[in-house]
Amino acid sequence: QVQLQESGPGLVKPSQTLSLTCTVSGGSITTNYYYWSWIRQPPGKGLEWIGYISYSGSTYYSPSLRSRTSISRDTSKNQFTLQLSSVTPEDTAVYYCTRASVVGPAFTYKYDHWGQGTQVTVSS
Repeated sequence: QVQLQESGPGLVKPSQTLSLTCTVSGGSITTNYYYWSWIRQPPGKGLEWIGYISYSGSTYYSPSLRSRTSISRDTSKNQFTLQLSSVTPEDTAVYYCTRASVVGPAFTYKYDHWGQGTQVTVSS
């Protein structure tokens, strides 16, 4: 059974870098063909996709966030990380790490495993 768990500070100061780690158990982050993704949900809003790092190590980010986003991995620890720089209070959200696969030629994501989510608050 694949399990994901987020960890990292719950409070980040404006202009600093948000850093979260997702620890994966029960499966390897290098297994074809999964996309290890970060998604967030601001208060009162819907889910927002941030980006992913693939089984091969390639990355892709939401256009609205890519200038500030970096996702990396440590295969020896079976972990992947999110770094979001220059944060503002608008980055306050519950952050989830997820495992995604794709469905169909339109590259629709299917998120089959989720972490529990972790609240990150950017102070004002």
